[in-house]
Amino acid sequence: MRFVEENKNILFIGPSGVGKTHLAVALGIEACKKRFSVYFINCHTLITKLNKACYENKTEQLLKHYSSYKVLIIDEIGYLPVDKNGANLFFQLITRRYEKKSTIITTNQHFSKWSEVFNDAMLANAILDRLIHHSEIIQISGNSYRIQDKINRLEVGKEKNSL
Repeated sequence: MRFVEENKNILFIGPSGVGKTHLAVALGIEACKKRFSVYFINCHTLITKLNKACYENKTEQLLKHYSSYKVLIIDEIGYLPVDKNGANLFFQLITRRYEKKSTIITTNQHFSKWSEVFNDAMLANAILDRLIHHSEIIQISGNSYRIQDKINRLEVGKEKNSL
């Protein structure tokens, strides 16, 4: 948990199904065991909540809420595009946490594609600059565990049927 004590970020990058979320949750559980405050949220849900708070004039309250956790896990950045307002709000959140708290990110998109995710190259670079500066980047490759599990089950089923 040294990354938490040092306010470092962890970024898991890789294709769907390789265990990024599993690893992020495992780190979150370990942080909880050490009595650090932890919050897990899907990126799309986070952006939706931030946009709603903006509409309801409650942005400051929600940004303060997400900034209060010692570890914030943001899952699945890049699976869905982020609108301009959501990207701006996300930037504000990352800026508030920068060098003060730890953020764990899971993404299926290489950093070079984040300008497409956030629909703004300059904003994506500013977000990445703050996330990457004090971070551990873990790139995971391989095949989806979910797909492999299904294939294995089908093969076991064939063996049982042939007996």
